[in-house]
Amino acid sequence: MTGPPAPGPLATGPLADMRVVELCDEAGAWAGKLLADLGADVVKVEPPGGNRTRGYPPFYRDEPHPDRSLYFWHYNTNKRSVTLDLDSDAGRDVFRRLVARADVLLEDQPPARMAAVALDYPDLAATQPALIMASITPFGRSGPRAAAPATDLTILAGAGPAWSCGYDDHTLPPVRGGGNQGYQTACHWAVATTLVALLHRDFTGEGQHLDVNMHAASNVTTEAGTYQWLVARETVQRQTGRHAAPRPSTPVQVRARDGRWVTTGVAPRRPREIATMLAWLDELGLRERFEQWPLLEAGAALDHDISVAAMLEGGADAAIYGAVRDGLNFIAGAIDSYDFFVGSQQRNLQCGIIYSPDEVIDDPHFRERGFAVDVEHPELGASFVYPGAPYQLSASPWSIRRRAPLLGEDTATVLAELGLAPAEQAALRAAGIV
Repeated sequence: MTGPPAPGPLATGPLADMRVVELCDEAGAWAGKLLADLGADVVKVEPPGGNRTRGYPPFYRDEPHPDRSLYFWHYNTNKRSVTLDLDSDAGRDVFRRLVARADVLLEDQPPARMAAVALDYPDLAATQPALIMASITPFGRSGPRAAAPATDLTILAGAGPAWSCGYDDHTLPPVRGGGNQGYQTACHWAVATTLVALLHRDFTGEGQHLDVNMHAASNVTTEAGTYQWLVARETVQRQTGRHAAPRPSTPVQVRARDGRWVTTGVAPRRPREIATMLAWLDELGLRERFEQWPLLEAGAALDHDISVAAMLEGGADAAIYGAVRDGLNFIAGAIDSYDFFVGSQQRNLQCGIIYSPDEVIDDPHFRERGFAVDVEHPELGASFVYPGAPYQLSASPWSIRRRAPLLGEDTATVLAELGLAPAEQAALRAAGIV
């Protein structure tokens, strides 16, 4: 991967030789975080008053402050913060110098914004043809909807995911997935395409402009939803805890003995898996209490897997599969929720437990995996538990090395890296440009 000769001061990890300039609000900040947590030196450019997401609640100790937004903390780990007024000539000049040292410019501004301040891809690529610029917008940079406003909610609703999420009771409205999934889906596309573009540049020396369409990115996550309509003209229906489908499937969420909810997930269809489930009933001393156990014995003796087609057609295989589903529900109702969760996982059965967010963090499996990460906040004299790696790569370590930057915390350092003397920096500060 090409780039500057020395990594940034926070850089360690597989992307330690990459420099990124991020000009993002809520839509693109996750992409910058993913790159930064994998080692890239990500410099977040903020207006002198701070990025607007610094004002998003909740706040540490419920005290609104630009450096105490937990929202901002989460999305900006390992980044450096530079304040810069891009509506000024001097501010734009500094921005160009900053981008000139970067491999990637990541931005989520309104489609016309970058061109209006002469910082769009054609402006920058004229002198920096190797630059990779990734633009994240609601509907793409061009087209009839390019200027249409959008939020994470409207993206998820218009692109289809919200229609597929919710409950069997359709008197209730669709449910938007939590955690800014519309924004984050687009960010994952931005990261993946940026890495591919960098590989392409390694071989060709050519940069390129990546136009990431949030609506399109969310639309392709609807699984069969979109294609079901395009091909069969059928509309999928949302189902509680299950994949949306044109026709209802068997419910999978049941109450365990302790009253908590679990999901029986994808029931076994292979003979060895059915045999494992039957053995679990025996271990629990429950075989005789489950009246359909002879069907499980028949399933364990099959010389083939139960196909989806057979499940839909009826017959012996469908009866066996129904008994398997009922058996899982029976086990779940006979033992406590966590025992069911761990027991099914130990037997390679795709079942789970319904957790609240804090319970996810505290689960022993996630703790052992290192998902919970303690992050120091020296300015507060405290550390806080953060959600850790969204994925683990055996040869590409991921880590949070520093909490989100304080507003403008790295401005002086970054300007010095650009060669600006203290007197020049002082003049910029006096003019309100940094």
